[in-house]
Formats: sequence, C-alpha cells, structure tokens
Amino acid sequence: MRKFAAVSMLAVLTAAPTFAQPEAPKPGPEIEMLKARVGTWTTLMKADGGEFKGEVTYKMDLGGLWLVGDMDSDLGGQKFHGRSLDTYDAASKKYVSVWVDSMSTKPMHMEGTYDAKTKTMTTVTTIDAPGPDGKPAKWKSVTVMTDADTIEMKMSVGDAKEPMFSVTYTRKK
Repeated sequence: MRKFAAVSMLAVLTAAPTFAQPEAPKPGPEIEMLKARVGTWTTLMKADGGEFKGEVTYKMDLGGLWLVGDMDSDLGGQKFHGRSLDTYDAASKKYVSVWVDSMSTKPMHMEGTYDAKTKTMTTVTTIDAPGPDGKPAKWKSVTVMTDADTIEMKMSVGDAKEPMFSVTYTRKK
C-alpha cells in the first residue's frame, strides 16, 4: 500500500498540467512614471507647525508591476515607519496605492489618476479613513514630480483648503 501511495504521489507531482496557465501581466507604459521614483530620497514633512526629516527607498518589485516604498522618519522624537505599494490597474484604468505604517492598523487604499502634462498624481481614499475628528473623511493626496530629483506631496482631509501635511522628497545623489 505504501508503494502504491508513493508511486501515485510521484505521478501527481511530475505530471504536466492539463490546463493552460494564463500569461502573467507585464508592466505597461503607465508604470514608467512610477519607475522614475526608484532610488533613495530624503524627506521633509511639514505638519502641525513642525518639520520632520526622514528617508524613503523605492524599488520596483513583483515582476516590475509594483513600486514598493520603505520609509523611516522621526516625528517629534517618535520613530515612524511606513510602507507603500503603488501600481497601475489596467482594468480600472487608475493608479492604485496602499499605505501602511507604524501608527495605524488600518491600511489606506487610494486610487486616482496621473496628468502627464503637469506631472501630477491625484488619489483619494476608496474606504472610510478617519479624519482628525475621528469621523470618516475623504483623504486626498496630490503629488507632483517637479523634476527628476524632487517630489512634492500634499495630503488633505475632508474639504480643508489647506493640506493636513506636506512632504518634500529629494533624491539622494
């Protein structure tokens, strides 16, 4: 019986699949804009009248489909760590971003569009994310790659005219 089980298992493991596997997606031209961020950047966050320095490293991963960011910062003496995943969803024709960090257990999922003329990415939450008052609010991120070595990001909550915070990214040479 053991020989039969072993032979049967070997046959299953070595048999060629009888179904056609779909071809893995390949990065489209929309990913090129994300590739421009690959590298290490210093960050300067402005929030609540303060300035906080940090660093983020971006790399393309997962078959070149996702830009993965790894950020470390100091927020007024408190260590802050965040991770981002960004891609272009060909089905919805929108850019998608997922953000998680050391100050929350709820991921922020955003989606939006990119304007190549102004080099501006605008994304908003697709889930309820609490605002400063603890109530669900719309979060909006506007990111401009002003040149190959500078990115300006502003995050607004609700209908606020002024951003809740801004981050300037400067490429490390």
